[in-house]
Amino acid sequence: MRFQHNMASYLYNNFRITPDKTGVFEYAKVSYPVRYGKISEIRTDDHIFQFNLNGELKFVRSLAENWPHPGEWLKRTMANDWIYYASDNYSKSYDLIGEYYLPCFSYSDNPFTHRRPFMQMAVCDAVRSLNCLIEKLKSVEVSSFPQNIRVFIDSIIRNDEQVLSDKANRFHEILGGWTSVLPPDVRHVDYEVIPINIADGCLYKCGFCSVKNNHDFTVRSQRNIKHQILALKSFYGIDSVNYCSIFLGQHDGLHAGIDLIEFSALTAWECFDFKNSLMKTPRLFLFGSVDALLGADEKMFNRIDRLPYRTIINLGLESFDQETLDFLQKPTPASSVKKAFHRMVDINNCYENIDLTANFIISKDLPPAHIDSIIENCSYFSPGNCTKGSLYLSLLGNSLDTHDIMKVLVKIKKGQSFPAFLYLIQRL
Repeated sequence: MRFQHNMASYLYNNFRITPDKTGVFEYAKVSYPVRYGKISEIRTDDHIFQFNLNGELKFVRSLAENWPHPGEWLKRTMANDWIYYASDNYSKSYDLIGEYYLPCFSYSDNPFTHRRPFMQMAVCDAVRSLNCLIEKLKSVEVSSFPQNIRVFIDSIIRNDEQVLSDKANRFHEILGGWTSVLPPDVRHVDYEVIPINIADGCLYKCGFCSVKNNHDFTVRSQRNIKHQILALKSFYGIDSVNYCSIFLGQHDGLHAGIDLIEFSALTAWECFDFKNSLMKTPRLFLFGSVDALLGADEKMFNRIDRLPYRTIINLGLESFDQETLDFLQKPTPASSVKKAFHRMVDINNCYENIDLTANFIISKDLPPAHIDSIIENCSYFSPGNCTKGSLYLSLLGNSLDTHDIMKVLVKIKKGQSFPAFLYLIQRL
């Protein structure tokens, strides 16, 4: 069949090929599917496949009648995980997590949704659909195709399921392991962030934490960090133009100190050429501990504020109630948690390019004073004193059902001036 050009798309048999689709370049909160940066697409009778600029599968949706909803998609991460973007109830999703979609992970379930998309046949078929597409593309005679189409098809064929799995292993080798959890604020860039590990382990080893490791807190060397950045630059390749944000991990990047933070942020800025990224508003994400925050002086935040990023630091506070902190086996006194929270508000008010947010635990097993202590300490601040900052609530185990979670969330939302959302544990 003759290869037909139709505006920006090309038709061949049952393939509609669109090699350069331009999305939006500013992250936004919208109630419909959005693609950021530039992608390429192949539409068949059965599926819509969307690829990054390296020809690696990024999104897929089935066109079959048993696909759950036309506004819902599967996304593949650089770690080769699958995430299903559910859109059941826009207002409920936004109330829960601050987004108009609800991510459902292939490696764990969200405890506050009954959706189990990876148990549905159409979703499972879509996850396994890439190699079938590649086999079809291999049989296509491409000699008469335009050069850009031939290059695009070849890049897809070279990135089959096994290759993508191998690349994910390489990704984790570069970092020195999995990024077990991303800061909740990374949702603001749809989790499209380049991770760079500047320290390993954490200070506390809290008893409740499910993402901690056994490493003592140690900082990486500048040489190690630069090696990561250069290797990641090669790994992301030409698709790095679709990124403008970094996560300096692992669990307490703030405690690594300003010299290492500044070195890492500026080295990444130059290496990835974020100044010329397609995406706007570069962001720098960090975790921070109570002690890291209380030990940081104004000079540190002055230097962070001058970095060419909007910096968002997520603090693990967990509770203002001492009995709850003891139950959680978190070795920080309630007085330090309260002091850190007040410091968080002060920094948010003083620095234009810094935003600190805080994590708290929720569970039916916690002491009764815990939730009241959150409301009491947060309500101390009037809306005019809270120009920035959000609260994230982490569910401890599966101790609450959806109805109970909503009751707790609504109670906290009504009781103070800060936006409050549930914390999704997403890895990379």
